Amino acid sequence: MEPKKNPKADLTKNSSLYFVVGLFAVMAITYFAFEWKTYDEVNDYDISMNVDDLLDEEVPMTEQIKTPPPPPPPAAPEIIEVVEDEEEVEETVIESTETSQEEEIVEVEDIAVEEVEEDIDVPFAVIEDVPVFPGCENESDKRACFNTMIQKHIGKNFRYPEIAQEMGVQGRVSVMFVIQKDGSIGNIRMRGPDKNLEAEAARIIGKLPKMTPGKQRGRAVRVPFSIPINFKLQ
Repeated sequence: MEPKKNPKADLTKNSSLYFVVGLFAVMAITYFAFEWKTYDEVNDYDISMNVDDLLDEEVPMTEQIKTPPPPPPPAAPEIIEVVEDEEEVEETVIESTETSQEEEIVEVEDIAVEEVEEDIDVPFAVIEDVPVFPGCENESDKRACFNTMIQKHIGKNFRYPEIAQEMGVQGRVSVMFVIQKDGSIGNIRMRGPDKNLEAEAARIIGKLPKMTPGKQRGRAVRVPFSIPINFKLQ
């Protein structure tokens, strides 16, 4: 007869699982055995701080904060000197400025204020009394007579500069001058195309005779005047 086995009583079932579990347990016990450490019980350990390490560290220096200086002490109060009642104090006597009837009143003469005459220039075209050219004293239209006489003066004294003729220079020269408060001629200015022509124009105007000065509101004033002189070659 063949022996019959109960399948539930099979001892080889799950043997590989049991082997793996047993191997892991043995390895775990071996690892902990090697890693296990023991220490001697010592009670005299030093718990003080390592001061040298702290002193070796560099401590950053902080900037010094400048504080404002203290305010000056208050000024000492003035000492008030107490005067005793027995001491005599001089009194200030204020004299009256009012005059009495016995005093004589001195009359002050009127102060003459001297008027300062200002030098003003009044153009020939608007002046009230024009300067009088010699020979125009009896003329009714002294302004027209002045223009006629000055044209005659220029024509009489005109002389064309030789150097300007040789160079073929010609043109108009504008001449400005001032009839002063005494009737003389001054402040002559010229503007033209050539210096030689300007010099000749200045010479002609400089030979003008002394005139009766022009007046504005009855007072002699300076009178500016301008006239062109033409230089033309024949």
